[in-house]
Amino acid sequence: MKKNILVMLFVMVVALSAVAASDPTVGGAAMYPTRNIVQNAVNSKDHTTLVAAVKAAGLVGTLASPGPFTVFAPTNEAFNKLPAGTVEMLLKPENKEQLTKVLTYHVVAGRISSNDLAKQIKEGGGKATLKTVNGETLTASMQGKHIILTDEKGDISTVTIANVFQSNGVIHVVDTVLLP
Repeated sequence: MKKNILVMLFVMVVALSAVAASDPTVGGAAMYPTRNIVQNAVNSKDHTTLVAAVKAAGLVGTLASPGPFTVFAPTNEAFNKLPAGTVEMLLKPENKEQLTKVLTYHVVAGRISSNDLAKQIKEGGGKATLKTVNGETLTASMQGKHIILTDEKGDISTVTIANVFQSNGVIHVVDTVLLP
């Protein structure tokens, strides 16, 4: 009887480990598909700047809503590529409108997986146009096996981690902040 209980406990631990291992990790934290975009993002040490910006722009409620949304989430390193002082300037209350415009340029309505994007790119002859929630466009293309996003000024960002599924959408981690 004691042996059976130990075996059952062992099987449960292994099963739980397998479930936990299947959740992608971003910024050192597991991203759970049962949580929304905000609930997961706040745990990523690579997205502290993005989280602070979302809070400053007043977008927490929106990104925690049912959506669905596709978010191209810049890392802290991506924000660090911006000219010195840019992030600090955008986070000031008087620049909330401009910050909101930048952040919503990284969001597309709907849940678009990397496979969906690749299909759209192929059907579009090598490019897919994505309308962001701020009304402007991003162009998606492939560079080898990587999805590349090009903003309206011609700057590019690479998806470094794709398909981080959330209860209200999907996050694709990007290496550069895109500017409208």
